[in-house]
This record gives sequence, structure tokens and C-alpha cells, in this order.
Amino acid sequence: MNQILKTHIRKTVDLQEIELEKACSFFEEQRFKKREMIINANDQVNHVYFIVSGLLKLFYTDSDAKEHIISFSMEDWWESDYAAFYTQTKATQSLQCLEDTVVLKLSFDNYQQLLTEVPKMTDFFLKKAIGGHITSQRRILSLMTMSAKERYEQFLKYYPSLLQRIPKIVLASYLGVSRETLSRFFESK
Repeated sequence: MNQILKTHIRKTVDLQEIELEKACSFFEEQRFKKREMIINANDQVNHVYFIVSGLLKLFYTDSDAKEHIISFSMEDWWESDYAAFYTQTKATQSLQCLEDTVVLKLSFDNYQQLLTEVPKMTDFFLKKAIGGHITSQRRILSLMTMSAKERYEQFLKYYPSLLQRIPKIVLASYLGVSRETLSRFFESK
């Protein structure tokens, strides 16, 4: 597991082997089953998660109990309710496994200690945050300005490998369309 994390970190920042070993020492492996919840709304959020294998969905449930999918996360990605993690407050979002999943989790306390003991990891997390921010802005703009078909085509462009892994009803929810509308998109391809 540590080799996967080391390879991931090396793609973003240049660390010496001793720094990589130290960084990896702050993470703990955890396994989840398909449909298992990692974070429930109103939970205290104490971890961020690096996905080693599997697929997750981050979602918000409104007052009418309607689920709004914010994002999907797969191998080599990070996920959490970041607002709750960084402010050490309760979750407003939920995180659920769409497949059996293995993560390396980093607690808030270990995150703080990691940044102190391996200062280059500050740059790593900053670059990851910027990438996530860019992706979030792209998603917001797509919801504001694109048709459902255009959002589907954008999803295919950026995440082609996810198409076979996400149930159609879940993908339809993410795109803000009915399952029937999504089926028409598949037929037109």
C-alpha cells in the first residue's frame, strides 16, 4: 500500500525516500464493503481518504431526503467532506462506497503533524486542493450552463473509465437527468 501512496506523492512533489517513508507512516489502511458508509451527514469528520482501490460517491441529502451527488472518487484520488475535516465540524455530506474499497486514511491530527515533520507535503496538499477546486468550478459551470447531453459528454471526456463502473441510475442522478434520458444518451452513441 505504501508503494502506491509513494508513487502518487512523487507525481506531485519531489521527496527523498526518507521523507516518503515518514509521510506514509501517518496513514492507516482501512477496508470498506460495497454500499458501506464512510461518512454520514452529522458525523464528526476526522479523516481524509486516499483511495487505493474502489469507487466512492460524495453526496448531500436535502431536507426532502433527495440525494444530490457531488462527486465520484476512484483509485489515486482523495475524498472527504473537506469543509468538515478542515474546520473539525460535523459533516454536511455523506461518503459511500459504490464498490469494495481500500483507503489509506489520514487523521486531522496526523495531517497537522505530517505538515510539520515533512514540510514539502504542504505543497502536495495545496496542489491537490487547487486541482479539486478547478474540478469543482468546472462541475458548477456545467450545471449552470450546459444541457444534460453536454454534461454527459463532458463526463465521458473527463472520466471515461467510470462509465462502466457507475450504475446508470447513480450516473443519471449525478448528471441531473432521469434514467430514461440517460438511456437515450447511450443509444445515441
